[in-house]
Amino acid sequence: MSRDINNKFWDEELETLPREELEKRQLADLQEIVKFAYENSPYYKRSFDEAGVKPEDIKTLKDIQKFPFINKKTQRDTQGVGSFLGELAAVSEEDVVFISTSSGSTGVPTMSPFTKKDFDEFQDTESRWFWQIGMRPNDRYVHALNFSLYVGGPDVIGAQNLGALCIWGGTLPSERLLFVLKTYQPTVIWTSPSYAWQLGEKALKSGIDPKKDLNIKKIIVAGELGGSIDATRKAIEDIWGAEVYDFYGLSDIFGACAAMCEAKDGLHIAENHILVETIDIHTGEILEPGQVGELVFTTLRKHARPLIRFRTGDIGRIDNTKCSCGRTHGRIHILGRKDDMFIVSAVNVFPSDIEAVIREQDGITGEYLIRIFERDFTNKYAVEIEKNADNPKSDDEVAAEVTAALKARIGVKPARVVVNPDGGLDTRSEHKSRRVIDERTLDYSI
Repeated sequence: MSRDINNKFWDEELETLPREELEKRQLADLQEIVKFAYENSPYYKRSFDEAGVKPEDIKTLKDIQKFPFINKKTQRDTQGVGSFLGELAAVSEEDVVFISTSSGSTGVPTMSPFTKKDFDEFQDTESRWFWQIGMRPNDRYVHALNFSLYVGGPDVIGAQNLGALCIWGGTLPSERLLFVLKTYQPTVIWTSPSYAWQLGEKALKSGIDPKKDLNIKKIIVAGELGGSIDATRKAIEDIWGAEVYDFYGLSDIFGACAAMCEAKDGLHIAENHILVETIDIHTGEILEPGQVGELVFTTLRKHARPLIRFRTGDIGRIDNTKCSCGRTHGRIHILGRKDDMFIVSAVNVFPSDIEAVIREQDGITGEYLIRIFERDFTNKYAVEIEKNADNPKSDDEVAAEVTAALKARIGVKPARVVVNPDGGLDTRSEHKSRRVIDERTLDYSI
């Protein structure tokens, strides 16, 4: 199928469906997938029966609220039970063509299986996101993501299906990746936000000016919140002279489930594949669109392992209003992980709040480390930063400025700000950077 490269939409009919028509399609898919899960997944058959619900109870989209939640623990507890794919799976192993696994950063790695249809629709969605940010067949694309069991690895196929020239970079050492960027002059790259910023820094320090010596026009970032933080995105754009777009994915579903458009006002989520709910993190109460809470996803078309009311652990909100770009699929705004949020003096604090402040400050490198600890049975936090080598201010002056900025933005000041020299923090990574150290010993589960 040939496409008009001047058309901003990959699938204009789908992406601009009137809300009423989109929800009509969602309902039909929801009814089918809930019935399929009940009839083919041992877990869902047992779970629905115990909750006293049946697939026939789905008459409207809101009826999904009658059904029980699942979460990561559900996946871990059912994985490998009864079969290789486990009790959540709704197909046999013979029908599965691909599996990925989670990183296991919050527990035992969990498997995500795909039928061929699941996988093909996954890649068509990736093509849609690439097209949405302006990638076209004449682009050269470097996929600088991990290929080892990571669900984001195969996303490169979506770029190939679009027609772009694709370089399967993977997690190359910085020096090798810079060689690729300088030698092959690609126009688009996908990596994590922290690594995009660090790679730009390393290029400058090695005598390569990303704006003049390289040809990157667009940078896709994912895996961390930085791409949706204006200050972080601008810092990356300033180094590279390129547009930065944030993508969002879940190993539990598929690579990128949501992506920015040119408006950069949240990330359009593939609502033809995912039904989104928002719930109160404490009570599980359903919240209205626009309210902040934990995002709950129901997969509408993934048959290998349907996810019915999966609590993602991500805190955010969804905006279902039509975007200025013309797309009607809702936009999610992610604030952070429920696991990462901590409370100081009755204020909810996300690491993304702190990052936004740090990235905006002059005279510091932008690297940071957060330590959460207890004092007198209450939560406290400290922030470590790096001062630029040419910053004439004293460490105390820099610490005072950062403390004041954090207090003004977040509402609670850190117990201390520790100033390190440029390069003094061990936070730079060619994958995700570890920036939060929780030193608390009491149970602060929320």
